Amino acid sequence: MTTARRIRRGVGAAVSLLIVAGTFLIVTMPVPTVERSTLSTTTRPEPATSVLSCAGPLVAAGRDVDDVAALQIAATQSVVSGTAAGSPEATAGEIASAVPDGPPIATFAAEPVDRMRTDVAAAGSSRVAAEDLAGFAASACTPPAMETWLSAGSGLTGASDLVVLANPGDVAARVDLTVFGSQGRETPDAGANILIPPGEQRIVPLASLALGETSPVVLVSATQAPVQAVLQSTLTRTLVPVGVDQGGATGLPRAQQTIPAFSAVGGGDEPTNTMVRLLAPSDDTTAAITVTPVGGASTAASFSDLALTAGVPIEVDLNTLPEGRYRVEVDAGAPVVASVHTSTGADAGSDFAWYGTADDIRVPSLLAVADGPAPQLALVNPGGKEVAAVLTDGAGAGEPREVRVPASGSVSVDLRAGELYRLDPAGGTLRAGITFTAPDAIAGYAVVPADAAAAPVVVRPR
Repeated sequence: MTTARRIRRGVGAAVSLLIVAGTFLIVTMPVPTVERSTLSTTTRPEPATSVLSCAGPLVAAGRDVDDVAALQIAATQSVVSGTAAGSPEATAGEIASAVPDGPPIATFAAEPVDRMRTDVAAAGSSRVAAEDLAGFAASACTPPAMETWLSAGSGLTGASDLVVLANPGDVAARVDLTVFGSQGRETPDAGANILIPPGEQRIVPLASLALGETSPVVLVSATQAPVQAVLQSTLTRTLVPVGVDQGGATGLPRAQQTIPAFSAVGGGDEPTNTMVRLLAPSDDTTAAITVTPVGGASTAASFSDLALTAGVPIEVDLNTLPEGRYRVEVDAGAPVVASVHTSTGADAGSDFAWYGTADDIRVPSLLAVADGPAPQLALVNPGGKEVAAVLTDGAGAGEPREVRVPASGSVSVDLRAGELYRLDPAGGTLRAGITFTAPDAIAGYAVVPADAAAAPVVVRPR
């Protein structure tokens, strides 16, 4: 090998070593980086318009001997409505009655202000004293929904119950009515594919859906647009009217349910027909019922290990309760719907009512008190800590008063008929109901919680 070749090979080897060493240093040495946070922006969705629809006037069926299916208005509805103090007034609207020449049904819409939802509340009541219909009814005006459960009424002789459907929106709705009865879940032809045009009402006799059923529960399922659904119940015994109710809606199925308050009125030897109606729509399960006086801690009645067959309602007798106001807690192993029925007697001058379960109130909410006898608010605290709620009359413009609700307890507060109140749970969770109580007039409805503000949305460009 020549000297020149040795030199070239040596130089080549040295260069290769330098390259390897340089590569090693590049790999092992930290490389300077530039950190940059992900671009994003936070926005709050525009809240929707607040919409309420009322139950409307009381309707009588069978008054025309030549057309027993014809409907007539039996009594108009008096409505109390308003928005929270400082908010613009709600816009009043109308739904055309399904009864020929009947007065329209009231609706209310409140637009958001400064990207904040406007709270609106309304409630209505009616009294009637006729040969075929008598009693007092009160109900909250509620937002339309795609799913409503009606746990009330009867398909037996003497009952003339009506499923009342209203569409307060601008889009036609289609509704299917599913009945849960003694044979389980059924889909009657009379309740299939009911078209409800915008701003109109439809009325379906319960007898056409659940004839002969003692304790039916009706599921109202809407498509295309939400609807408002109520069940008007009337009862006649030996040609004597003994009550009327308007409402019947109860909360969506869940394992734990609360009926904040119902009134047990009567006494003596008169039957009050007080009972809990309970349904497990989808699964066989067991349930426990606890009945406690509103504002009290001692248990007035309890039932454990109640067997529920999926799709078949049961009724639990509470006729032994003394007069008073009570709350009901239901604890089941699967989602259930529940309601309470009670009456003041079985003779002329009596009345009855259905009471549904209440949803959780976690944000300040407005409540309307319909015109009726001795209105009272029941507040139930399902949590493990005391809630120092604040109740303010004048729709929030009056003098606030603190109402302390003990853990797992309840309290009762007297209200003024025709008034609007603002209820602030002060960071806690409450369930609430309003009752009206007199020997010849009872009714009640759950307080509808305000919609919570839409949660902020973080948007990240891709």
